[in-house]
Amino acid sequence: MFRDSLQGMVDRLAGGMAGILMGLDGIAVDAYTKPGEEGLDIQTVGMELAHAVGQMRKAAAQLEVGQLRELTVKADQLVVLVTFITDEYFVACAVKPEASFGKARYLMRLLAPQIQAEL
Repeated sequence: MFRDSLQGMVDRLAGGMAGILMGLDGIAVDAYTKPGEEGLDIQTVGMELAHAVGQMRKAAAQLEVGQLRELTVKADQLVVLVTFITDEYFVACAVKPEASFGKARYLMRLLAPQIQAEL
C-alpha cells in the first residue's frame, strides 16, 4: 500500500537505496529497496532504528526539548534519515554517503503528510 510512495521517494534520490515505513514497535508496515541494493537489509535496519529512535524520544522528553521530529544516522557506507509521521510511525530513508541529504529530507517532508493521511 505504501510501497509506491516509498519507491517514488527513493528513486528520485541519486544515491537513494531504500525506504521503510515502520512502527516504533519494530514492525515494518511497508518497505522498498532499489534494484541493485538488495544487499541492504532495510527490514533489519528499520528494526534496529526503532529501538534507537524510541530511546532518543525518551531522552528528548526527559530533557524537555520538545518532540523529536527527525533523526540522522551517518556511517561510513550508509546514511539513514528518519522522519516521524505520527507518535507511533516513522519513515526512514537509506542513502549512500554522497547523496544529497537536503533533498532526502525534503522528499521525506513531502511524503509524510501523504502517509499520515493514509494511516
